[in-house]
Amino acid sequence: MPVLTLGINHKTAPVALREQVAIGDERLPVALRSLRQSPAVAEAAIVSTCNRLEIYATAESGEEGQLTRSLIEWLGEFHKLEPGEIEDCLYRHTGEAAVAHIMQVASGLDSLVLGEPQILGQMKNSVALARNAGTLGPILERLFQSTFAVAKQVRHETGIGNNPVSVAFAAVSLARHIYSDFSDLKALFIGAGETVELAARHFRQQGVTDMTMANRTLANAQKLAARFDGTGVLLGEIPACLEQADIVIASTASPLPIVGKGMVEKALDRRRHRPMLMIDLAVPRDIEAEVRDLHDVYLYTVDDLEGVIQENLESRKKAAREARTIIHTQAQKYLAWVAAQENLDAVRALREKVMAMTDKELERAMQRLRKGESAEAVLTEMSRRLANKYLHTPTVQLRQAGERGRQDWLKIGRILFELEQDD
Repeated sequence: MPVLTLGINHKTAPVALREQVAIGDERLPVALRSLRQSPAVAEAAIVSTCNRLEIYATAESGEEGQLTRSLIEWLGEFHKLEPGEIEDCLYRHTGEAAVAHIMQVASGLDSLVLGEPQILGQMKNSVALARNAGTLGPILERLFQSTFAVAKQVRHETGIGNNPVSVAFAAVSLARHIYSDFSDLKALFIGAGETVELAARHFRQQGVTDMTMANRTLANAQKLAARFDGTGVLLGEIPACLEQADIVIASTASPLPIVGKGMVEKALDRRRHRPMLMIDLAVPRDIEAEVRDLHDVYLYTVDDLEGVIQENLESRKKAAREARTIIHTQAQKYLAWVAAQENLDAVRALREKVMAMTDKELERAMQRLRKGESAEAVLTEMSRRLANKYLHTPTVQLRQAGERGRQDWLKIGRILFELEQDD
């Protein structure tokens, strides 16, 4: 039963289209049950994030083409989109390529930021929702368990996530060099854009809970602050906030610096010269360069981080190559397991067929014995009838194989029925 992946991501579609096909966690169970109603779908799971939507499915009949068409049609119908609106942005993987792709996604090799770990948690959550919705079966269940094990192996053996490759995460890494414990730190974020939000998320994950967001528009500051249980303030309140801030992250679109040397100097006096980490992620800069000259201030800019990021990116690329080797090996193991299941199904079907024929002949023989017929005659006929039934299909197939010149079939037949002659 082949696995198929159908998806749309940041490489194939603009954000506007990705927003249209995104499915929130609250709608995933409905979507999964709707998808499973398609006669072509045997098992299904859906992963939906800000950067991708992917459907993982197995075919009910083993027909990949029919399954692909069904998934595309379902995606259009569910989102009320014409297939032509999304078809050019979709990618498809089947068989080994599908298995390897799923493992690469879980390991962060297909992410916007190479090696980012969030996707693994998102995939685990999606799989749990599919399991609860009853759309997982043995094939996908085993695939995801193998995938999660591979992602763990990749992270532990290659170090793909050890080095920051985004300025927001690099800021956290810098902070670790100055502060050993983040739990009692106060952070001031200047700006309310994507970079500031990402930085706030990283610092929150490291244990910073006291956050203040400063922005030109109070509503925007408060909206972002609410996501982190923080406080939103206007830019004019920065001087008062600085004296409390252990960490300052700035990233606005202001053409002129927002934080000057004198402002920081006064804050340091009131802080009794407790150290302050300031990271300016803006271009043009939000923090005056002269602030670097002050004692007890550690000021870094985007330029300071770029070299670290580039070096770390090269390190992650090397780790990604190592990860793909691991994924190839584990994908082969999973496919071998699938093949074994198919073989088991064939063996089970053969045994059931033979047992059914045997039971039928046994019942026929018992009826004749109950009528008083000779046991020797009944058993002789039963054995002859069973031999004919067992051998009919193999004999016909082997004869036809010989007529077609299929020596490989004849060789397999000899092995299966132990017909090999002694040398």
